[in-house]
Amino acid sequence: REWRVMSLKTRFGNLGNIFDEDPSQTRILQLETPMLTTDDFRALEAYFGANGRTIDCTFKAKGERLREALARIRQEAEEAVRGGCEQLILSDEAVGPERAPVPMILATSAVHSHLVRQGLRAFSSLTVRTGECLDVHYFAVLIGVGATTVNAYLAEAAIADRHARGLFPGLTLAECLDRYKEAVGQGLLKIMSKMGISIISSYRGGCNFEAVGLSRSLAREYFPGLITRISGMGLTAIKNKVRAQHERAYAEAEPALAIGGFYRYRRSGERHAYEARMVHQLQQAVATDSYVAYQRFSDMVQAGDPVSIRDLLDFRQGRTPVPLDEVESITEIRKRFVTPGMSLGALGPEAHETLTIAMNRIGAKSDSGEGGEGVERYTPRPNGDNANSPIKQVASGRFGVTAEYLNAARELEIKVAQGAKPGEGGQLPGFKVTVEIARLRHATPGVTLISPPPHHDIYSIEDLAQLIYDLKQINPDAKVCVKLVSEAGIGTIAAGVAKAKADVILISGHVGGTGASPQTSIKYAGSPWEMGLSETNQLLTLNRLRHR
Repeated sequence: REWRVMSLKTRFGNLGNIFDEDPSQTRILQLETPMLTTDDFRALEAYFGANGRTIDCTFKAKGERLREALARIRQEAEEAVRGGCEQLILSDEAVGPERAPVPMILATSAVHSHLVRQGLRAFSSLTVRTGECLDVHYFAVLIGVGATTVNAYLAEAAIADRHARGLFPGLTLAECLDRYKEAVGQGLLKIMSKMGISIISSYRGGCNFEAVGLSRSLAREYFPGLITRISGMGLTAIKNKVRAQHERAYAEAEPALAIGGFYRYRRSGERHAYEARMVHQLQQAVATDSYVAYQRFSDMVQAGDPVSIRDLLDFRQGRTPVPLDEVESITEIRKRFVTPGMSLGALGPEAHETLTIAMNRIGAKSDSGEGGEGVERYTPRPNGDNANSPIKQVASGRFGVTAEYLNAARELEIKVAQGAKPGEGGQLPGFKVTVEIARLRHATPGVTLISPPPHHDIYSIEDLAQLIYDLKQINPDAKVCVKLVSEAGIGTIAAGVAKAKADVILISGHVGGTGASPQTSIKYAGSPWEMGLSETNQLLTLNRLRHR
């Protein structure tokens, strides 16, 4: 749908002073997308000819500091633009046994920010030719830090290699590249839509993201405007990481590519919070009711490299133990446990009911998700089990939301955003809208259901206050919760939610596993809840709203 109202069109030429009247004002080139295939890149290179300049974005693997390389790249870029260059090309093709690549995001932002400071950015376009860029997120970040166009030559070479080995039967190489190009374009539009940006020129150079684990001094120098709340790696750490990767790449005559395992767990790949061996150990502990087995699971969670910010925290030692008679009972502690909001549709009916019954048995809470819930579950069963979710979700599509649904809840949750895909709505394809799903959501079987990204009746604190008031009128005994996703500035939003008289503010993190979310959203949208919780607590306390 984004193609109808949004644009990736990228313009070249017509640079410099808009009030000048000379032939250069009519020399304009327009591309449909900022992604260039190698053929596109060659054509663009020929178009600019002598007015283009390629800058080597590599540095000596031994003997040259990363800061020196960045200073050289900046100086060459400035001299080229002052000399009349209209097309700067940042390339890492010179990588070899003696030369390591400058991280292209860092190089691009360094050049873009330097030219902006010198008042020269408008006089030249900035094309990036890199082997690092593979997925949509990398394209978006490169454009977000200032790139005009991007040529991912190594990704294209990988597609060509797979095509040559017959892995894409029935397709020509040109068709494969067109599909890759279209997929990247659709991904860019989806990312822009989450920010409410309609055209790529408004996204370019805007740094519409934040960093987790980058040094603040690094951000000030090379990423002006980038938010980095907990600081972290500087140039030295980045250089060491680049050199370590470079050494591994050239340690053997024919190095084997690492499996990776970033998007999907692999036995020898990157560590995940819930690996297969950990899940197996947890299942064993539950099945055998063995504390020893549970302790093994606990040790596995604590061991290894940190995955989350909370993994870096530890208990204070040497403190006086709290007397047992002052410690909350198990039944009181259980009340604090809540399942994530998972709709009946994302989960099958059996799994959805089982979770709810289990949480009700121990005095905890389950969340219905946004898909509604059958009225037959609101009444306890003869054996004493209760399949009624204490928390009922109210999402932008209002699917399944009726007066009876709202009155069956102890807590009503207004879902403003979702951790797995903040800024995005939801779409349930028609073939998944079965008779049962349609009954619960008060819809028509076979018809696609769409949840808009925003609540179209909430555009102010007053609008939110009105919805909260309406919900309390229907169910005066229920608490009203508003679900937000952690990101920079969430404290300000939370203050508005508190002023709208919500009872609970839920801070969701960046993690999530819904099948309705693209992998780039699951991995890259939102920030850790630890950061959002800290900011929200500080701002609410500062504004005397924390204990209202």
